[in-house]
Amino acid sequence: MADLILHHYPLSPYSEKVRAMLGYTNLHWYSVQTREMPPRPELAILAGGYRRIPVAQDGADIFCDTRIIGREIAVRSGHPELDVDQCDAAVQQAVARAEEVFFACVLSAGSLTLTRKALRTLSLLDLMRLVRDRMNMGKTASVRMVSPKKAPDMVKGWLAELERELGRAPFLFGATPNVADFAAYHGLWLIREGGKSFLRQYPKVMAWMDRIRAFGHGQVETLSAEAALDRAKAATPGPLKRQTGPTPGSVSACALHRPTTHRIPAKASSPAVRPGAGFWHGNTRASAPSTCISRVRVTGSRSSEAQRTTLLSVAPCDSHRWAR
Repeated sequence: MADLILHHYPLSPYSEKVRAMLGYTNLHWYSVQTREMPPRPELAILAGGYRRIPVAQDGADIFCDTRIIGREIAVRSGHPELDVDQCDAAVQQAVARAEEVFFACVLSAGSLTLTRKALRTLSLLDLMRLVRDRMNMGKTASVRMVSPKKAPDMVKGWLAELERELGRAPFLFGATPNVADFAAYHGLWLIREGGKSFLRQYPKVMAWMDRIRAFGHGQVETLSAEAALDRAKAATPGPLKRQTGPTPGSVSACALHRPTTHRIPAKASSPAVRPGAGFWHGNTRASAPSTCISRVRVTGSRSSEAQRTTLLSVAPCDSHRWAR
């Protein structure tokens, strides 16, 4: 099992959730910084068009969704408390509560300070595009949206809950953190990055955030996107569960409840991954061998229903175009 590669960008709150987990477990990992929004050419090839950040990689195995990435960190570090599916109902409820208020945290984080930080890597036009892109993504999110006017009160109500909980122990469920702490942390981290002063009204929350921040981000080495792609090309992915075996020119998607194989549409263009009936439908771009990976597994999750692990593999490319 090779060290994880994380495709991320600095101001991504979901990336910070994963980075904090890596810091807590002190794992060694490789950092590939990517754009805040597409186009991301190398990552699009790896993740089949999956648009959200972060994405984790182990050779030719690609992990989408922070729950799946957290599970992978839990396995590698021997910290099962970072896998929400291995936690009890109370922890799972706390994670669900944090996810419920996440977008309210994002809306409450907006400030001149945060804008200045974003403009270090983005033009003003790109920043406007990013805001519009995130609003559109939010419309299809599994967690409920909240109006900008209601967001601050929603966040403050949740902060009051956390302040009471943290009066009993250093972390939400005792002397050490678990997945609920990291699920709660990253939205508030973005508010703090925005320089919002109302957080100071909650000293126990601030001290708890300081404890998580003190974990750092683990043992990090920088890697280029091209090098990450080369590692995927050279690697053999792990075994696929209930794999029916893709044929050249087909995409095989296997969910826990239903395996299926899809032919690549005759007019397939850019990579696209979109939710289907409990599994990902994949379209693979016709492309030159230089961009073809022998086989890539993409693992994602759907948190709006019962957890389902979805695997997608792409058959070898044996010519300048994918066989049809």
